Amino acid sequence: MDLETLFTKTPATLDEIKTRVAYALERHPLCRNVQFDIVSMPRSRRGGNWTISLRSVAPDALWEASDIVADIQDAYELTAAA
Repeated sequence: MDLETLFTKTPATLDEIKTRVAYALERHPLCRNVQFDIVSMPRSRRGGNWTISLRSVAPDALWEASDIVADIQDAYELTAAA
């Protein structure tokens, strides 16, 4: 398998990313009440072009919510809406 294909991010719109994050946080019992904002960012050398700002995170949910967000950030790249 081609390594570049393995690490390619899936293109998604801002709304799609927001939906995926909301579903992922809702599935974890500690993260159900976490509020978040998705912020579009300029593309960097590392390739990131969006980030998530977590709000209203209970102390016992912070690590889990951060891990969930990191996994989604590794998987998706923001694209322009059609």
